[in-house]
Amino acid sequence: MNRCMRSRVLGALAICAALAGLLLTPAPAALAQGLMRDAPKDVKRGLLAVSATPPDILMDGKPDRLSPGARIRDTNNMLVLSGTIASQTMPVVYRRDASGLVHEVWVLTPEEDAKLSGSDSLDGYKRFAELLAIIFGLRR
Repeated sequence: MNRCMRSRVLGALAICAALAGLLLTPAPAALAQGLMRDAPKDVKRGLLAVSATPPDILMDGKPDRLSPGARIRDTNNMLVLSGTIASQTMPVVYRRDASGLVHEVWVLTPEEDAKLSGSDSLDGYKRFAELLAIIFGLRR
């Protein structure tokens, strides 16, 4: 009789463990959501160089500053602290806040930068926005 109860208890534990595994498994949509980036509307292309003392930066070779709540996103859309990329120069698209400080930055891959670098001569801002939509749409 004890063996019969033991098998029922073990069966119930196995079912509970299977259900817990299903509940803890993230849905595919939730995983894809972290990798998807939308093309920002009002961004500018530039070359970011973070100095050894953030928030001081060089944007296109000119001194500039990061805003107090600045967000820098790498090519995987992960947030990067400005101190970890100090003394590096990278191609980016960026957006300024109301006070004129650099607030949001998206780091571009070399392929993305090559695609965007030819956009200045091809119908200006409209072509630039179209290329951004294509590039960020392919990163799913």
